Parts: sequence; structure tokens; C-alpha cells
Amino acid sequence: MRFKLITILFLLSSIGGFTQSTFKIVPLGVLGGIDESNMSAYMVAPAGSNNYICMDAGTLHYGIEQAIKNKVFTIPAEQVLKKYIKGYFISHPHLDHISGLIINSPDDSTKSIYAFANCINIIKTHYFTWTSWANFANEGEMPQLKKYTYQVLKPGEEIDVANTTMKVTAFPLSHSNLTSTAFLIKSNNSYLLYLGDTGPDEIEKSNNLQALWQAITPLIKNHQLKGIMIEASFPNEQPDKTLFGHFTPKWLMTEMTGLSKLTGADALKNFNLVITHVKPPQVNINKLKAQLKADNSFGFNLIFPVQGKELDL
Repeated sequence: MRFKLITILFLLSSIGGFTQSTFKIVPLGVLGGIDESNMSAYMVAPAGSNNYICMDAGTLHYGIEQAIKNKVFTIPAEQVLKKYIKGYFISHPHLDHISGLIINSPDDSTKSIYAFANCINIIKTHYFTWTSWANFANEGEMPQLKKYTYQVLKPGEEIDVANTTMKVTAFPLSHSNLTSTAFLIKSNNSYLLYLGDTGPDEIEKSNNLQALWQAITPLIKNHQLKGIMIEASFPNEQPDKTLFGHFTPKWLMTEMTGLSKLTGADALKNFNLVITHVKPPQVNINKLKAQLKADNSFGFNLIFPVQGKELDL
């Protein structure tokens, strides 16, 4: 009987009827403001591992506490922070993406901060200084406490993440007057794409998203990309002139149309699209979710992450 069960599982796996999660994601913060207890931060690890990286770090401690309440973690919050998070990937230096890292730094363990040079420069000169906080990093104002080591990322260059089995490639994004970042995470032969704040190429007068879609098209066609984590901040009623480098459902689906022209529409059916950075109030959140569902002509598997609840892709 046991042999028959193993045979059935193998056959299901071989025809795509049985899928196994590759990544586990623990959302520590999912909103785009104004709730300081729930701002952008996502722990990501390969399935079966507790060696996580944190994609942005707006909220850390409270999000970890919520995950503990949901039985995602069985060790104290301070140990999750120190032992499980192996490094921070910061998409851009806005406070809703980095304040948790700054506030928790006195109780954190030694690890790296990965970001583009312009982002690291702002962290170095505005946050980890002895006038605004303390310099817990290895560069900048003296004395340098050297808890964190800055790792400068270069566009399109894959790097090994220390103390994990993952690799990450960074791509530039346009976010109003700032450069933001998309992080392509690799575990074995599978990938996950996380985008920091950004807006549509047409509004941003950019081709960064088009270049990103071209880069990931082969991964979608080969079923290696397990999902895209991308922001949608405002409902469609938000005027284009006040988007400030963000998406509405209409503009997000416009970009997905561009992606579908590269991949073919069939490749996006049931593809995981994880919606991040939704901005309160709740009436806007409800409206935005309804608009995304109504405009989902591609048949995406729309996922709205919940703080502290593990998501497996």
C-alpha cells in the first residue's frame, strides 16, 4: 500500500498535478502606511529552512510577535530577529521600508545590509549617524559599531547571500524621485521576485519595468518563477498626478498586459501575484482588492498577504 501511494505521488508530480512549495514567506508588515506596526517587511526562506532574508524592514518586532501568535515560529521574538534573519535587502530608504531595522538595531545580531549604493549612502548619512541614532554599521561616522556590514549591489549581478543557500539579483526601479529595487531570489532552480515601491513605466517615464519583464520572461515560461510580489497602493480613483511612484489596480494590470505580450497570456493563468503595500484606510483597501479582482482578466492567483501568517509558494 505504501509503495502504491509513493507511486501515485510521483506520477502526480511528474504531470504537474502535485506541486511542492519552494519558498516560505513570513509577512512582518504588509501595508504602505500609516500604521507603523504594519509596514513593508517580508521574511523569505527556502522551504524547510529557517535561514531567512528580509525584503525591506519597515516593521520587524511586532510582525515577528504576530507570527509567533500564529505559530509560525516557536522561539522568542528576539531569537527570530537574531538567529533566523540572515540579512536585509532594502529596496529604497523611505522610512516605511527601513524604520524597523533602525529601531531594532541595538538588539540585533551581526549581519549584512544589501542595497544599491545610493540607498546605502542615505542609510549611512541620514540614519546610522550619531545625531539621529547610533552608527551600528561598518562605514560612516565614527565610532563604527560594525554590527551591520554594507553590501553594495550592482544592477543585474547575482550574489550569494551569506549564511543561506539563496542567491539574489537586483534590478533598478523608478519610484518618483528615487531609485527603488526589485530583488530576484533564487533557491536551487526556483525563483521569487519581490518589487519595492514603483509605478508604471508610462507615468514614471521609465523603461525599468519593461527591462525587468524581459529578464523574468524565460523563468515564467519555464515555470521556475513561483510568484511576483508587487505593490498596489491606491484604488483607481487616485489621480495619476498624485501617485508619487505607486500603482493602482488599473495601472498594475496595464503593466501585466505588457508582461503577457512577452510570456503569452496562457503562461500567466493561475500565476501567483502577491499584492503588497496597500495603503489604508480600510475602505480604500477593500475597494482596491475588489478592483484588482474585477480587472483580473489574465486569471492570476491574486494573493493578499496577512501580517504574521506564513505564505508558501
